[in-house]
Amino acid sequence: MPFAVNGPCSVFYETFGDPADPALLLVNGMTSQCTFYPIEWCERFVSAGLFVVRMDNRDVGLSTDCEGVGYTLDDMAQDCFAVLDACDVAAAHVHGLSLGGSIVQTMAIARPDRILSLTSVMSSSGEEAFRRADPAVDQLLNVPSPSTPAEYIAQHIDGLRAYGSPEFADEERWRHDAVQAVERSFRPLGPGRQYLAARASGSREAALRVLDVPTLVMHGSHDTLIHPMAGRRTAALIPGARFVLLNGMGHDYPPQMWAEWTRHVVDHINGSRVRTGLRRVIG
Repeated sequence: MPFAVNGPCSVFYETFGDPADPALLLVNGMTSQCTFYPIEWCERFVSAGLFVVRMDNRDVGLSTDCEGVGYTLDDMAQDCFAVLDACDVAAAHVHGLSLGGSIVQTMAIARPDRILSLTSVMSSSGEEAFRRADPAVDQLLNVPSPSTPAEYIAQHIDGLRAYGSPEFADEERWRHDAVQAVERSFRPLGPGRQYLAARASGSREAALRVLDVPTLVMHGSHDTLIHPMAGRRTAALIPGARFVLLNGMGHDYPPQMWAEWTRHVVDHINGSRVRTGLRRVIG
């Protein structure tokens, strides 16, 4: 299995497609393993002419357990750069969901020379005023960490009932995904440390105001975990950023949304400025 190394952390990653094609790094959110970017979705990006890399953030999946190790989003961004280094990728398109959106924003702030384009989805600028969730969702976020796989599965389903895409609610799919996740890795305390990393990192407002990276910000119209206003705010801060509201989507990524989602990202990549002789990918 391939791992990248960043200091004490070993970071699991997988690749799809031709390494000669432009690279797209997929970074996931809190609690989520790389498998929450399903292979079928990754292959859509491969079919568009991209070399796709998905990874487990530290503290979830097959990457290092960081118990007793304090860290921030800067450290998680460096994990991502270590993955790119392991793949021999000098510069990449980066795409992050939720916490992953915060991580890829942090990557772009730290090393804009290594970012061909940025896509931040269902995320925020880190500003306190834009962290609000609906009260019912906030209650779910404050329950104790699951102590058993069965508790994790139940919490996963309860969460998606509250903040998932209402039109595409599918408890059978949710359960299947959660069972697969715990069979691969059950690390119930890691997400709490990821949450603390995000909180400790604070606001990116000032840095985003001067960011010079082609940026797409997307958000679901029915997101009750991180409200769409957070996405609009992020796009408003970044010079030249484009905002797309995905109608009917909550704080998840149902298969019914993949075609539209992929199209927006590929269009964004094709519209990005050329930094390293990047050719147009297939539309």
